[in-house]
Amino acid sequence: MFLIVVGLNHRTAPVRVRERFAFTPLQARELLAELKCRSGVEAVVLLSTCNRTEFYLLLSKGVARTAVIEVISRWTGVEFESSLKPFLYAHTERNCVRHLFRVAAGLDSMILGETQIMGQVRDAYHLALEAGATESYFNALFQQALAVGKRVRTETGIDRNPVSVSSAAVELARQALGGLAGRTVLVVGAGKIGELTARYLVDSGVSGVIVSNRSFDHAQELADRFGGRAVRFQELYDRMLDADIVISCTAATHYVIHAPAMAEVMRRRAGKKIFLIDIAVPRDVDPEVGLLPGVALYDIDALGKVVDENYALRRQAAVQAEAIIEDEVDKFLQRQAERAVVPVIAALKERGETIKQRELKRALNRLGPLTPQQQKIILSLANSLVNQLLHAPVVRLKEMALTTRGHIYAGTLKELFDLEREAATESECGSGGSN
Repeated sequence: MFLIVVGLNHRTAPVRVRERFAFTPLQARELLAELKCRSGVEAVVLLSTCNRTEFYLLLSKGVARTAVIEVISRWTGVEFESSLKPFLYAHTERNCVRHLFRVAAGLDSMILGETQIMGQVRDAYHLALEAGATESYFNALFQQALAVGKRVRTETGIDRNPVSVSSAAVELARQALGGLAGRTVLVVGAGKIGELTARYLVDSGVSGVIVSNRSFDHAQELADRFGGRAVRFQELYDRMLDADIVISCTAATHYVIHAPAMAEVMRRRAGKKIFLIDIAVPRDVDPEVGLLPGVALYDIDALGKVVDENYALRRQAAVQAEAIIEDEVDKFLQRQAERAVVPVIAALKERGETIKQRELKRALNRLGPLTPQQQKIILSLANSLVNQLLHAPVVRLKEMALTTRGHIYAGTLKELFDLEREAATESECGSGGSN
């Protein structure tokens, strides 16, 4: 039996392929149930996001991998050899553990160090857990992956420096104003970038988000989503009177914020400073606006420099994160090895000792009186037989404990020597004797 992850992601497959592998929670639950029922599949977790689809599997038979590929091909309608195989990757054993830890830490994401993947890994694990598709080893593996992701972010700060234009705009505003709590922000534009910007603003603690867009319905929809307020585009300059920050991100092909109108806004603000961030291409804000007293204007080039600097910082943090992950992989495998192997070795030796003592007593009773030298020889023989018989499986089990299959071999040894039933029998006998 072995541990394996089979998947594809933004590096190995284009979106036209990835979109075929996007599963809803309901579909994922049905797929997990089907895979778990396949012969040789002991456990499975399905991680499906917009940038990756990965099947984490614990397999007891080599043919199980082929069966899994067949199921995936049928579900997606993608033929394996000609259309699917070129985009897939697979990692086994230790490499699988390392890959999962890197995914949870955001090191394998399109945006290095992004935090959303943590919740996606957690959701995937909980879905598999609720579907009965995991077992003890998988539970420990995914719980540790989440802990590793948290440790990486805590110790390296890899997610503290924004590397998207929207998040950089919000971070720039936060730094300039000394915090966003209690601030009012006007977002001009209700498209995808506007949505991302509004999300970052709310997460940063702004007290109010005002959304303005040429389509008032779109502005209202976005504002409702984040507990904000929508205003009509004609009221844009009036709403700037109360705003601390204006972030503009429309799809217009011309300026939507002009210098003469902004000059009037600044006159009415009586010198109160306003912070404008233009993240649109083409630009939304006339560059002349930045020359007005009290106006701080930043365009996408300024934000690009922030993004580049922050990405360099994330790459530095990623080096530290990789070292943390290697440490965590070692610790996880060692802990699982000890949990699975040490009790089994102890039970096996105890079983051997019990058999030895029982058979020695029986043999000595049959032989009658013996000299001390004769008793010593027989005892030495019995010890030697038991020790030599158990030596190979114990040594081999300790070796296998250093791999991800240690717990599997431990379970096999328990079955072969019937150790669990032996322990149960002894326990029952002990309980019966005390009543």
